[in-house]
Amino acid sequence: MFDSFLAGLGLVLTFPTFFYLLAGIAVGLWLGVVPGLGGVTGMVVLLPLTFGMDPAAGLAMLLGLFAVVSTSDTITSVMLGIPGTIASQATVIDGNAMAKRGLAQTAFGAAFASSAFGGVLGGLAMAASLPFALWIILAFGSPEFFLLSLLGLLMVGAVSGNAISKGLGAAALGLMLSQMGYPVASSMPRYFFDQRVLLDGLPLVPVILGLFGLPEMMDLAARRSAIAHISDTRAEDDGILNGIRQAIRNRWLVVRCSLMGVYVGMLPAIGSSVVDWLAYGHATQGAKDRSQFGKGDVRGVIAPEAANNAVLGGSLIPTLAFGIPGSGAMAVLLGALTIHGFSPGRNMLGENLDTTFSMVWTIIIANIIGAAALMIWGRQVARAAFVDGNFIVPAVILFIFMGSWVWEPGMFTWITLLGVGLLGYVLKAAGWPRPPFILGFVLGPVLESALSITWQSYTPMEVISRPTVIGLVLVLGVVFAFALRSTRRGLAEHSIENTVETKASLLLSSGLAVLLAMVFAGAVWMALDWKLLAKLSPISFGVAGLVIMGFVLLQDRVRLGRIAAARAAGDQSAGGTLAGFVADHGRQMTLLAAVTLMVALTPWIGTYAAILGFAGLYAALWGRFRWWIVALYTAAIGLVLYGLYDRVLHTPFELPFFM
Repeated sequence: MFDSFLAGLGLVLTFPTFFYLLAGIAVGLWLGVVPGLGGVTGMVVLLPLTFGMDPAAGLAMLLGLFAVVSTSDTITSVMLGIPGTIASQATVIDGNAMAKRGLAQTAFGAAFASSAFGGVLGGLAMAASLPFALWIILAFGSPEFFLLSLLGLLMVGAVSGNAISKGLGAAALGLMLSQMGYPVASSMPRYFFDQRVLLDGLPLVPVILGLFGLPEMMDLAARRSAIAHISDTRAEDDGILNGIRQAIRNRWLVVRCSLMGVYVGMLPAIGSSVVDWLAYGHATQGAKDRSQFGKGDVRGVIAPEAANNAVLGGSLIPTLAFGIPGSGAMAVLLGALTIHGFSPGRNMLGENLDTTFSMVWTIIIANIIGAAALMIWGRQVARAAFVDGNFIVPAVILFIFMGSWVWEPGMFTWITLLGVGLLGYVLKAAGWPRPPFILGFVLGPVLESALSITWQSYTPMEVISRPTVIGLVLVLGVVFAFALRSTRRGLAEHSIENTVETKASLLLSSGLAVLLAMVFAGAVWMALDWKLLAKLSPISFGVAGLVIMGFVLLQDRVRLGRIAAARAAGDQSAGGTLAGFVADHGRQMTLLAAVTLMVALTPWIGTYAAILGFAGLYAALWGRFRWWIVALYTAAIGLVLYGLYDRVLHTPFELPFFM
C-alpha cells in the first residue's frame, strides 16, 4: 500500500498533470469568491475538457478545483456576510463580525491556515480510513442520519444564546418550506398551489443568497460607509500572520474539527450541510469564555473552516469505494471516473489504488497551494473592507442575482430571491437568527427521507437497540441540556446573530411568530388528508413549529414586560421608539424597492438593460459619483455580465419584450 501511496504522488507531480492541477486550483479559487457559482458549476464546466486528457490529469484538475472552493469562499463570507457556498454558513457569523471590527486579515489568516490543515488531514485520514471505511458507513443507517440531522439543527439552537426559541423557530420555518413540491418518499406533490414551477420546490441557491446577501447589501447601502465600522485604516493587531498564530494557538480545536469533517463527510448527502455547524457548536461548547462568539471570535472562524475543508476527503470514500456520491460534486466526479474507464469499488482499492492515492495527494497539494496563494492575496482583499460601500453594493447585487440565475434560469428564481431576501431582512430586524433557517431548508429532505425509511424498515426496538443510535441520543441530550442552561441563564453573549433588541423589534418578532403560527397550522391542516408518507414530515415539522412559536411569544412577552417596567421606573428611553425603528430601516427598504423595480422591468427591457440601469442609477443617485466614474463603473458591470455570464457560462438571458 505504501508503494501505491508514493506512486500516487508521482502521478500528480508529473507533467502535464501538475499543470492541470494548478489550472484547476486557479479556477476553484476564483469560483469560490463569486456568490452562486461554487465547485459544482466549475466541475460541470471543466468536465468536457477532461475527455481527451490522461485520467490522472483530468481528475487532478477537477479535484484541485473543488478542493479550494471551500477555502476561497471564506472571502465572501468574511467580507460580505454571504456564504460563498453552503459549507461556509457558520463562517459568516464571526468572520463577518471580525471584518466589521477591522480584523479581516486576521480572519483570513486563521481561516486559510485552518482550511489548509483541515484539507491535508482530510486527505491523510481518507487514506488511513480506507481499510475500515466500510464499517463506518454501514454503521450509519436511516435512524442515524435522522439523529445526526437533528443534532445539526439543535446545535444551531444551542449557540443562539437567549434567542434559542427563535433559532429553532427559524429552523422549523426552513424545514416547512423544504416540503414544497414532490416529497422524497411519495408521488403526491405538496404545497405547490397549482403552480407547476413549485413542483420541484424552492431552488436552493436563490434561497441562500436571498437570505444572507440582500439583507447585508441593504444594510451596507443604508450606512453609506465601508464594510468595517471603524474609522482608522484597520485594527492595530490585524494581520495574516496574526491569524495564522491564532490557528496555531487553537491547534487542537483545528485537529478535532478536521477529524469531525472527515468522518461526517463520509455520510452521503449530509456532510457539508451540517458539519460546519457541528464544528461551530463544538467550539462554543468547549470554550471557557463564550462572550465573543457572534461578535468576532476567531475560534468561530477556525472551527468551521477546518471542518468544511476536511469533508472532501471523507466524501471521496463512499464515492470511490461504493460508487455512492454524497453530493453533486461527487456525482460529477463519479461521472468523470466512469468516462475514464474506472469502476468504483474493488478496482479503485486494488489494481487502481495508485489512482486513488493520486486523488489523496491532489487534495493535500491543492489545499496547501490554495491556502498559500490566498494568504499572499489576503492582504489586498482585506482592503475592500475599507472601500466605499457604494462601489460594492451594485457589483454584489449583480453576482447575487446572476449567481441565482445561473443555478436555475427564469424569473421565478429572482422572485424567490426577492421574497426570501425580504424574509431574511424581517428575521434580522426582529432578532431572529437566519442561519438556522437555511440549515432547516437544506436538511428537510434528508430528515424526511431518513424518517420515512426508518418508519418503513425498522421496529421501535430495532431503532433503540442500535449502538450508534444510543450514542447519538446521548450527544443530543448533552446539546439539549446545554441549550436549556443557556436559555435559563439568559446568555445572549454568544448568540449566532447579534441584533439590537427594542420594543419595536420585539413587537415585530411577536407579529412574525403569530403569522408563522398561522402558516404552520395551515400547513398541518392541509396535510391531514394526505397519504401517510406524504404527510408524516409536514405534520411533524408543523406541530413542532406551533410549539416553538408559543415559546417565542412567551419570551417576547417577558422582554416587553421588562421594557415596560423600566419605563415605569423612569427610564423613558428604554426599548427605543417606533419612529426611531422606522427611521433606522427606511433606507434599507428604499434599496429593496429599487431592486424590486429592477426585477419587475427585466421581462420588459431585458437582463442587460435592467442590471446596467440599476448599477448606473445607484452609482449616480445613491453613490453620488461623478459622471465619468458612473460611466466607467457601469461599463465594468456590463463587461462582467457579458464576459463571464454570457460568453463563459452561456447563461440564457431574459430578452426585451420587443425582441
